[in-house]
Amino acid sequence: MPYGYYQFVRFASLIGFAILAYDANQRGSQIEMIVFGALALLFQPFTKIALGRQIWNIVDIIVGLGLVFSLFIKPEKEN
Repeated sequence: MPYGYYQFVRFASLIGFAILAYDANQRGSQIEMIVFGALALLFQPFTKIALGRQIWNIVDIIVGLGLVFSLFIKPEKEN
């Protein structure tokens, strides 16, 4: 894929994870906020984080599975 595609994916990931971190903060879920904030920093497009192709593939799979898994977990309702 062209390099611009990866730049777009990183920028979209930054925005998406930042929104998820903000939402987790509003719900009072500190752990989710930290995880999504860290992912926003990891996938940000401004400074390239060189992990190597194999490690990035593993990170991408873990993050993807985590996002799919998080769709099926219902957040706890506050009283």
